[in-house]
Formats: sequence, C-alpha cells, structure tokens
Amino acid sequence: MTVNENEFFREVALRICGSLDIEKALWHCFLYVRDIIPTDSLTVTFYHSNEGILEIVATANEKGGFTRSDKIPVPFHLREQLEEPLKFPRVRVASDVYKDDLAGMVAKKLHCPDSSVIVARFIVEGRLFGSLNVIANGKGRYTEDHLRLLSLVNEPFAVALANSSRYLELLKLKERLADSSKYFENELRKDFGEVIIGAEHGLKGVMEQILQVASSTSPVLLYGETGTGKELIANVIHKLSPRNHGPLIKVNCGAIPESLIDSELFGHEKGSFTGALSMKRGRFERADGGTIFLDEVSELPLNAQVRLLRVLQEKEFERVGGVKPIAVDIRIISATNRILIKLVDTGSFRDDLYYRLGVFPIQIPPLRRRKADIPALVQHFMRKKAREMGLHIIPELAPGAIEGLMEYEWPGNVRELNNAVERALLVHRGHPLRFEDILGLSTKKNIHAEYLENNGDFALKSVEANHIRRVMEMTGGRVEGTKGAASILGIKPGTLRHRMRQLCIPFGKAANKR
Repeated sequence: MTVNENEFFREVALRICGSLDIEKALWHCFLYVRDIIPTDSLTVTFYHSNEGILEIVATANEKGGFTRSDKIPVPFHLREQLEEPLKFPRVRVASDVYKDDLAGMVAKKLHCPDSSVIVARFIVEGRLFGSLNVIANGKGRYTEDHLRLLSLVNEPFAVALANSSRYLELLKLKERLADSSKYFENELRKDFGEVIIGAEHGLKGVMEQILQVASSTSPVLLYGETGTGKELIANVIHKLSPRNHGPLIKVNCGAIPESLIDSELFGHEKGSFTGALSMKRGRFERADGGTIFLDEVSELPLNAQVRLLRVLQEKEFERVGGVKPIAVDIRIISATNRILIKLVDTGSFRDDLYYRLGVFPIQIPPLRRRKADIPALVQHFMRKKAREMGLHIIPELAPGAIEGLMEYEWPGNVRELNNAVERALLVHRGHPLRFEDILGLSTKKNIHAEYLENNGDFALKSVEANHIRRVMEMTGGRVEGTKGAASILGIKPGTLRHRMRQLCIPFGKAANKR
C-alpha cells in the first residue's frame, strides 16, 4: 500500500493533538493508523524517573480508548535505557514483543498474546518521559516502511503527551484544591474560638508548660480524664506555635474502625482496595506544614502504631496501595485518658512509640481538682449557650446552685458541666437555674452517698462506668439522638459504644437480654 508521508504526518498530528484527553486522542489515531499499519492496540506509557516506575496511562483498541494507571517497577539493569535515552534508538521494532525487555513488561501487564511491537520513545531535552507502543497480534508483522512512517510522527506524539501530562497534573491539583477547600470549610464551621477558663488558677501550671513547648516542634502528649479539655489545649499549643498559619487536623483514633484506620490516617490510591474509586489524601497529608492532633491515641491498633512511628522517625509514609514515599512536615500532639506506660507493659502499645510521643507530657487536672474555676466556667457556658439558643437575657442562678455544683465530684469533668448548663437552660427557660439532675434536689439524695453505695470504688474506670450507667438509665438505654446518652455526655455515639465495650457495659440487644 502506497502512503503519502505528508498526508500521514498531517492526519496523525491533527488526531493526536485534537484532544487533551489522551485516551480520546489515542482512539482517534488508532482508527486511522490501523488502516495503514498493522495495529491491534496503541499504548502510551509515562516514565517516573524518581521512582523507577513505568506507568501505562492509556490504551486504545477496537473497543475504544481508555485511561489506565498500571505501574510497572523497572529493574535497575534496564533503567539505563530509560534514563540515558540518547544511547539507544528513538524508534525500534521487535518481531516478538516478549523478546524486548521493556516492551515485554508492558505486554505482560496488558495480557497480550504473541505479538509484534514498534516502540516510539518520546525524548525532550535529552530526557525520556514516555513512549508509544504500537502492537499487532502475531510475530514478524512490521517492516522498515512501518518503522519509517511512525518515526515521522514521533514529535507530534511527544508534544501531545507532554500537553496531556500537564493537563492531567492541573486536573489533579484542581481536585486537590477543591478537596482541601471542602475539608477546611467544614473545619472552620467548628468552634475554634474557645476561651481558656482557669488559666490564672486551676490551669496555671498547664499554661506555663504550654508556653514552654509551644514554640518548639517537639511532640506533646496530653494526659487527662475524659472531658478535661485536651482538644482545647491542643488548639492553644497550635495557635501559639510558629505553625499557626498551617492546618490543625484533628483525629479521634478511637472512633475510626480498625479496617479503615490506615486509609483515614495515610490515604489510599485509586483501586488499592474494593471501594477505592479515587485517590484520597489522609489526615497526615492534609496536616503538612501544620499540626495533627491524635485524640485517644491509646486506641490505635498495633499496625497503625508502626506506621505512625515511621512518620515520627522518617517524616514520610506511603498511601495504602502506593509505592511512592510522601514527605510531610508536621507536629504531632497526642492525647489519652489512659496510662500509656501500663499499656506498654501489657504489650498493647509500642514502647518506642510511647517514648517518641511523650517527649513533653502535660497532665491536665480533672475538674474536681480545680473547683475554684467552676463559677467562672458556669458563667462562660451560660453566656455561650444562651447566645447559641438565641436568648436575649442570660438567666440567673438559683440560690445555693454554685455551692452545690462545687460539692459535686464531676466525673465527666468540664464537658459534663457544659452539658449540665445547657440542660438547665432548656429546662428553666426564664427562671433561675437549679441543676436538679446534678445536685439531686428533687430527691434530697447526696451525690457523695451515691458513690459510697457503689462500694466506695473511686478508681477512674469505676467512676466512669458508674456515670455512663447512670446516664444510660436516664435515657432508657438510648445511645443516639438529641435525648440519647451520647448527646448528654457530649461525645459521638460510636465513641460511647467503644468505651462501653471496654468497660463491659451492655447496651442494645445485649442489655435487653439481661
């Protein structure tokens, strides 16, 4: 078949440069080239020199054009052909694709039968960034004339591939920007303007420690019972640090299912597991340049602890299903309501991770040890909740209310006090606040006697378990909803269920069976 070389060059150039979507452009070329050169498929590859990976990015055959992301690690002894491309032919023919080392790896990935191949390599400024593989079923299908024709269109293909590469990169950056914008928009909706009540009294020692460590990059480990305000302290450390212009990403490690923890923390690549329909950046990647707050860090499974240790040591990680290390510049603030050294002794927490996280530990005192702060906290919560509820006048406190609140032991700490104020505002609209549910005024029952009746067990787990049981009784066993126990306790339903399992407190069907 006689082919006009000028017409062939013009037609291929128009088709390959006619779309920034490489799969469409490749499909249009396939429809033309197959009538002139034996062709069963066209395949375009990118070479990632930093990783030594050859990636199949698009294919075209009689069924159409398709994008792909098949990554092929290139053995070290073959990388010279890709990294010093001027030493080797720009266009070559192989009568048997599987006798060509590089083209054979591509053919194997695509499950090609015995075939012939012409490889046109795209070289710009002495660097190879990709190639076109023209494949025909059967051996010995190509001649020197076919090779000469494809050599004519090597440059248009190179230009089109470079343009498509930049276009895809722009799309990824656009998606990443939109993803980050949506994430931070949600974060900004949350209340970030909290006030530290007790900074001059009960939390004075904590504030002194915060000022000591805030300007550094050292990891901080916050100890404190549930509801003491560990997240608020993490906010303050971040705001006072040089990283305050970067993101503060918060993670509740106890609320993430173990099967999803790696994906949530470190992200995943498209297709890395069933349901991974697109690439997702994890919390550590989002926190780059800022701070990540790991609440309930003691709940991390051991496999996630290993990956967290690597982030602390190497400042890098890989997404699930990824092969490229991702470097991050982050500060880690972690928090727990458990004694980590005891978990180290039992083998449920890594000792090397414990020492890495605990460079600067801060103990946050429970509310029962800073009762002098209760009047100021009550006034703060009354103003805040009244504003949220649209009340124009802040109610007064009933006589003796503050004294009664200061006698209570507050097992739920500041969070429980916050919820108590909100409930009182709802119950006593327009009337002085009495806090009957806390003070027990309706039954004249002293709260200290209640705890003494429970065998006098004041261990933290026992106090927490007794309090959760009491709230579950108040709600009739309901966990979720505005009147559920999770809402009253100020935590997520999943976190409450997780904690109840740890404390062996039955709920749901298990509770009904008893």
